[in-house]
Amino acid sequence: MIPPLPDPLHPAVVHLPIALAAILPLFVLLGILARRLGFPPGRTWAVVVALQALLYLTASYAARTGEAQQDRVEPVVGEAALERHEQAAERAVLFAGIAAGVALLGFLPGRLGGAARLAALVAALTVLAAVALAGSSGGDLVWRHGAAAAYAKPPVAQPD
Repeated sequence: MIPPLPDPLHPAVVHLPIALAAILPLFVLLGILARRLGFPPGRTWAVVVALQALLYLTASYAARTGEAQQDRVEPVVGEAALERHEQAAERAVLFAGIAAGVALLGFLPGRLGGAARLAALVAALTVLAAVALAGSSGGDLVWRHGAAAAYAKPPVAQPD
């Protein structure tokens, strides 16, 4: 039997893009080092591209699940706080998509490929910063503005 999806879904899925953003700069560095040591690009840089694409896909999905829960949470947290988080998430998704494209250019041979791989490192660090800002504003929604209250069940009266 398949267990039901969590409700709300958004808090359950946001952690994967956060984790990927945190480890991706290390994988980019390892990919650059492996290429410089002569490892074949199909086995080294492909891991970087795959992880960057996975980050983009999971960040996009996390943003969609957040949008789906917006109407329920907004009355609790207010429009301004929710808008800050939404804008930060949109930037993170945009930067992750750009970083995936830059990472693809790292397959190019020669100086152009080398420059693209270094640019992929800068892009991965930029995505990490954007995801950290989105995560921080999401944490503010929960811990400072009480977003979880939108899903809290009323307490059950205990018999005397």
